[in-house]
Amino acid sequence: MKPVFKSLLAAATMAVVATGAQAQESQTLQDLLNQVQKNRVSEARINEEREAEFRSERADKQAMLRQAQQELQAETDRGDRLQEQFSQNETTLTEKSAELEQATGTLGEMFGVVRQAASEAYGRVSTSIVSAEFPGRAQFLSDMSEESKGLPNISELEDLWFALQKEMTEGGEVSRFTTTVVNLDGGTSEQEVVRVGTFNLIGEAGYLAYDLENNVVQPLGRQPDSHLVGSAEELYESTSGLVPFYADPSQGAILGLLKQKATWSERYHAGGPVGYTITVMLVIGLLIGVYKLVTLTLSGAKIRSQLKNPGNPSSGNALGRILKVYQENKNADAENLELKLDEAILRELPKIESGINVIKIFAAIAPLMGLLGTVLGMIETFQTITLFGTGDPRMMAGSISMALVTTAQGIIAALPLILMHSIVASRSKSIIHILDEQTAGIVAAHSETEKA
Repeated sequence: MKPVFKSLLAAATMAVVATGAQAQESQTLQDLLNQVQKNRVSEARINEEREAEFRSERADKQAMLRQAQQELQAETDRGDRLQEQFSQNETTLTEKSAELEQATGTLGEMFGVVRQAASEAYGRVSTSIVSAEFPGRAQFLSDMSEESKGLPNISELEDLWFALQKEMTEGGEVSRFTTTVVNLDGGTSEQEVVRVGTFNLIGEAGYLAYDLENNVVQPLGRQPDSHLVGSAEELYESTSGLVPFYADPSQGAILGLLKQKATWSERYHAGGPVGYTITVMLVIGLLIGVYKLVTLTLSGAKIRSQLKNPGNPSSGNALGRILKVYQENKNADAENLELKLDEAILRELPKIESGINVIKIFAAIAPLMGLLGTVLGMIETFQTITLFGTGDPRMMAGSISMALVTTAQGIIAALPLILMHSIVASRSKSIIHILDEQTAGIVAAHSETEKA
């Protein structure tokens, strides 16, 4: 009995702990018993509700399982039916293909010929500038060459023949039409365009290009040389007759290469700082040469005028100043007079020869500067090769251009400078020769006078 009593006591103790505040409020064992019995009834009801809920959910899950199994079986059956139908279709397709091949006979070769002809025609029409005037011509050719699975009908063959005939006919025509031209700034405008066969398109600003990918007409990024653009403008403005015109037989490929050709300005700037220095020397040398040429020409004219009137010397020219020295020293002996006149000539020489040596120095330095630019360009070229290799020649184009352009600039600058120096030096020598000649004559005449 003791174990049983201990169990009951433990259960009562647990009930007391579970009830919490109610057990603490009970004053007698009867109240505690009533409270425990009440809680037991409540817990039993809750457990029954939970059990009923679990059973309901179990029934729902079993219903869903049965439904899923039915759907799986239905899909399995459908897959079997589709597989069987697919096999039947494959067999039918094979039989029909054999029947078609047997029925077509030699006409089967026609299918391949038509597809090949349509493919070639599509390649020609889609890349032709005639499509700029007649857009959308290549769509049915594309469909015929790629998507057609059966023999072509009479209408399709006629369309193919018409497309080929249209291309041949338009290739020999010069026509005008209005279309949308995409400007270089991104805007568009409606312009009248002249099409020269299948070769070129001409607009208001010169040659136009046809963008095959976007099917738009746009001007070249850079027009070719002026004489080529002039012939295009003349053809654009003419309405009849024969007009000489530079046509691009490659349908724009040559013009595309011409627009990549460097202009004179770009070639000049390729010389860099060395080229600019050569240009400065050329300009300074030519300015000095022109100045000296003008001053020496004026001095020569005054000296020739003075030669006509030696008895009335003027201080406005070199010969007149020398004659004044002679007049001031007429009473001196020939030797002293000669020294005085030589001194007067020496005073005139700096004015006459000033600046001439500068032109000569610039003429000598310009080729050396060009050689310096060549060396710098080659050094830069080798540095580019070291960094990037020789895979892309365009990486070295800038430095090679500098090497070649500076050499040409140095030679080009030296040639006019040498010519200018020769002209100016010749003028100065002629003036000095006149002064020496007149001085020698004066000294000789004075010596004869002394002897007499």
